Amino acid sequence: MVNEYLPLNHADFHIMLALGDEERHGYAIMLHVEELTEGAVKLGPGTLYTSIKRLLAAGMIEESGERPDPEVDDQRRRYYKLTKLGRKVLTAEVQRMERMLRHARTKRVVKHA
Repeated sequence: MVNEYLPLNHADFHIMLALGDEERHGYAIMLHVEELTEGAVKLGPGTLYTSIKRLLAAGMIEESGERPDPEVDDQRRRYYKLTKLGRKVLTAEVQRMERMLRHARTKRVVKHA
């Protein structure tokens, strides 16, 4: 079941990775992806929200029922988190990427770190 979602597209992977350790709202996801990739990946709002819509429909992420204190956060923000399925798919994608990296090292495309 998990393999039917692989490989993840670029934006979906980064969004799911950003949600791997905590719930985030859309703008926080954008900032976290940029930080994780050291500025190499910048998700625009169109790409971000199209991917979020697709991930919600697939059941890989869901809106969080938890809300921050209204005095410290805008109540219009929607927070997202990985579902159990989403975590399984993300784990499988990381494992797939690790296999590809091992193959690249075997072929001497990249050196061992």
